[in-house]
Amino acid sequence: MIVTNQTDLNGMKEIGRIVARVRDELAQAVRPGISTLELDLMARDLLEEERAVSAPKSSYGFPGWTCISVNEVACHGVPSRQLLEEGDWVNIDVSASKNGYFADTGMTVIAGSPNLKQEDMLRVSREALAAAIQAAAPGKSTANVGKAIYKTAIKNSYTVLRNLTGHGVGRSLHEEPHFIFNYNERRDASIFKEGQVVALETFISDGDEWVEENPEGVWPMVTENHSQIVQFEHTVLLSKAGNLILTDSGSF
Repeated sequence: MIVTNQTDLNGMKEIGRIVARVRDELAQAVRPGISTLELDLMARDLLEEERAVSAPKSSYGFPGWTCISVNEVACHGVPSRQLLEEGDWVNIDVSASKNGYFADTGMTVIAGSPNLKQEDMLRVSREALAAAIQAAAPGKSTANVGKAIYKTAIKNSYTVLRNLTGHGVGRSLHEEPHFIFNYNERRDASIFKEGQVVALETFISDGDEWVEENPEGVWPMVTENHSQIVQFEHTVLLSKAGNLILTDSGSF
C-alpha cells in the first residue's frame, strides 16, 4: 500500500495502534501456567473491544485470532490448551484490520525468567529489526533490508531463516513487495517507494536456515532440526523524511 492522503495515514495509525496494544497486553500476560488459548481469547476480546478483525482468521481461515508459537515452532503456532512452562520461548504475532486497513506486528518473550542465551537472542533480533527499519528507505532496494538483518545475525554468531520473509501490508495482510528477505537476496527484489507500508520482520536462528514446507491444512512451521527462532516485527510507513513505525509502543 502507498499512503497518499490523510485518511490513509489515519487509518494505518489506528490499526497500527490496535495491533500494538494487543501484542503488548498478550506479551505482558505470558507466564508459566497460562495456556496459549487463554492468550488468544484475550486477543479476541481486545480486538472486539477495538472493533477490529483478526487478519489471519478473516484472510486465511486460521484457527485462532493470533499466531502464538512456542519453542521450536518458528511461526503460525495454533493457540491451544498447552500450558506454558518456565523458560518457554513465546512468539506473539498479531495482525488485524479495521475500516479496510491492515497492520502486522510480533515479538518474542520468555515465560518466566530468561537465561543468558535467551536474553542474547532477543537482543540480536531486536537489533536486526532496528537495522532493517533503518535500511528500508524510498528509492532503495528491498535487498538492503535482508543484508542488514543478516549482517546483524552473523556478527552475533547466529543466522537467519531464508524462506520466511517480511512483506507489504496495508489494504490486505500480504501485498507487494511479497518477499522482503532476511538476507541479501536480489531475487524478487524491488525498490521501496515513498509512502509505502511494509511489515519488516526478523527470523533469527541458532542453527537451521530453512523452515520446512507444510502439507496443506497444517499450520505450525518448524525447521528440520527444530532450531530456535526469534522473531520481532513492525509495520512501517516509509518516508524520505524518516520512517514512521506504526506499531511502536515503546515495548521493544
